[in-house]
Amino acid sequence: MAKTSSVEKNNRRRKLAGQYAAKRKALKDIVMDQSKPMEERFRAQLKLSALPRNSAKIRIRNRCEVTGRPRAYYRKLKVSRIALRDLGNNGQIPGLVKSSW
Repeated sequence: MAKTSSVEKNNRRRKLAGQYAAKRKALKDIVMDQSKPMEERFRAQLKLSALPRNSAKIRIRNRCEVTGRPRAYYRKLKVSRIALRDLGNNGQIPGLVKSSW
């Protein structure tokens, strides 16, 4: 099980990224638009850098829904390989068959 503080920190990042998503996108569009004047683009870049760092989507870490483990994460199932094995052995994942011979 991952540290509770790490999991909660990641949850705060998700919340913050959701709050600032529209504002970040608008500023990013201005910065990337080559037809806008350089001064306007620079002001937008300064505003973008003034936003909280944790509001960037890139700072969110994929973590297992069951254990909070940050590595060996299956995106489709949203669990780690260890949790997948445990759930599969218990028969809690429909359609998953454990092969052994």
